[in-house]
Amino acid sequence: MNSAIIKGTGYYVPENIVTNDDLSKLMDTNDEWIIERTGIKERRWINNDESTSSMALEASKKAIKDAGIDKHDIDFIVFATLSPDYYFPGPGVTLQKELGLNTIGALDVRNQCSGFIYALSVADQYIKTGMYNNILVVGSEYHSGGLDKTTRGRGVTVIFGDGAGAAIVSKSPNNDRGILSTHLHSQGEHAEELTLIGPSTRRWVPEIFDGKGKDDEAIYPYMNGTFVFKHAVTRFPEVINEALTKNKLQSTDIDLLIPHQANLRISQFVQKKMGLSENQVFSNIQKYGNTTAASIPIALAEAKLEGKVKKGDLICLAAFGSGFTWASALIRW
Repeated sequence: MNSAIIKGTGYYVPENIVTNDDLSKLMDTNDEWIIERTGIKERRWINNDESTSSMALEASKKAIKDAGIDKHDIDFIVFATLSPDYYFPGPGVTLQKELGLNTIGALDVRNQCSGFIYALSVADQYIKTGMYNNILVVGSEYHSGGLDKTTRGRGVTVIFGDGAGAAIVSKSPNNDRGILSTHLHSQGEHAEELTLIGPSTRRWVPEIFDGKGKDDEAIYPYMNGTFVFKHAVTRFPEVINEALTKNKLQSTDIDLLIPHQANLRISQFVQKKMGLSENQVFSNIQKYGNTTAASIPIALAEAKLEGKVKKGDLICLAAFGSGFTWASALIRW
């Protein structure tokens, strides 16, 4: 069986930096309050000429270059996002067009914070079974356009940022390297604890036409923060240990854990519970906020650029979020 390796990575974040002080001018909040609860100092929000797909395009170009392949070597696209350009079609086909690729398949994944690992797991299986040789896996999110930028929405709005990350997953005959395993879970009974109910064919669309939806809180994201935190700090260690057990490894074998950048306090809690040092856990939420499906590929690409991901390293990716869904991937770089 083939081994699936991550051959190249890339990321893109908008130039527009939004600091905590900037947000304090829009709502009743302040820098100290935000940092204490989330660890976030600033985030990027797109300008009007950018979109989920345009950010994905820039990240993809960098990943293709980093992988050292021609774009036409790509056989398939897996695109993870909760914020597509259109209700339908999904952004995978837009990215295929903008990259100027042949009529390859494009699959869209809707698993929010766990989206990139879910997408990576799909690519892993396609490579291992020999169906494709090079797959472009992308996570891209445009949150800022759909946030409630008033005091009413501050608990959610201060957390989220925009950005995109991408990876080229390729076939390799070397079974000593690559994606060792992926582990996926869901618990739909908690779906409405972290959700966006409004934009749907049942609720949001009819209300737009009758003029009643404009000020409806349901058109903005809702998060039961305490409930989400409680479950996240349980599920993160569980799914990381699941991956380690599957591969007969221990937490001390991890060279770098790259968690979904949900909240710095969650990452610090997981670090302590897993007995990891600060050097073993990568965090960049301080700069970019929570970019949902984009957070892990952005962090992976940035960690690689900083020399924190090296050949032979054991890299663990882990995520938890809306759904609830949670997932992990263990990679021998």
